[in-house]
Amino acid sequence: MRAIEYQRHGGYEELRLVDRPAEPATGHRASIRLSYAEVSPADNTIRAGRMDPSLHQTPPHIPGGGAVGRISDPGATGLAEGARVVVGGGGLGWRTDGTWREQLTADARQLIPIPDGVSDEAACALFAGAGYSTAYLVLTRLAGLKAGGTVLAPGIGGSVGMGTVEVARELGASLTVSTASRTDKAEAARAAGHEHVIDLSRESLTNGVARITDGRGVDIVVDGVAGPLLGPCIASLAHGGVYVGVGYSGGTEGTVNITDLMWKNATAYGYTFTMTPADAARAARVTLLDWLRTGRITPAIARVFPLEQAAEAQRHLIEDRPFGRVLLTMAR
Repeated sequence: MRAIEYQRHGGYEELRLVDRPAEPATGHRASIRLSYAEVSPADNTIRAGRMDPSLHQTPPHIPGGGAVGRISDPGATGLAEGARVVVGGGGLGWRTDGTWREQLTADARQLIPIPDGVSDEAACALFAGAGYSTAYLVLTRLAGLKAGGTVLAPGIGGSVGMGTVEVARELGASLTVSTASRTDKAEAARAAGHEHVIDLSRESLTNGVARITDGRGVDIVVDGVAGPLLGPCIASLAHGGVYVGVGYSGGTEGTVNITDLMWKNATAYGYTFTMTPADAARAARVTLLDWLRTGRITPAIARVFPLEQAAEAQRHLIEDRPFGRVLLTMAR
């Protein structure tokens, strides 16, 4: 089978198309023929060698934390041959070889059936970058979003920004706010139905939030950007607000005015999926797939690349910062 792997940490050019033997189904592991795989910032961080080595497999390594496909051999899983499934979890792309390949085997607990009426492409986009899953778990289990609450999630083009805005609405938020680094992305977001998008090329985050909330600030910030936006995000909290850091696409360091936490009685958390029990994470994904089926959420797809162009797909996501998800297709 065709696969993308890197033999050592480094730049995009380390991603090479290789031939790997297919994995037979064994025991409670089914064989899945993949159709699409997600491309996420985490893949880039691990390949570049910027992730704590204790958190991931050493090279050679196949990236990719999630994918969709059809079961070609169910083994003893009890699942039906030909069933379409989402594949994820279990350390894929981190502690084990990931999904940037044509075929893999996975435990039944890593597989979720795709509802009729949901395309493979849309199902893969839903979980690319884990933004929607992160948003659902953070807002329901950690930040305590209440009906009528207000939420800021910077970076509307990214998985966390877009996912949080859509999930927060479905959970009853009265106001959702995001940002865009460029005017064209802000306009694309508004055209897609995201009303309150601050164009950071024309207005600061704090001024934008103050304008939109009449100076009150927001109840919850779900931040997948950090870097120079870390301080402004915390400054944009309302009294008693909650800040949750879930990513750092803008950088790992930022400047915070401690009084923005103290004088507002604010709370700050850091979040990773290791904080969530596996059954809760799976239940969230099932819920999100049902929301996708019924049209309650609509993840945008920026571009789909063939598997052999994985290096360009990764560069496009990281450097061009498109509006929407980036996927790989296994179709030849």
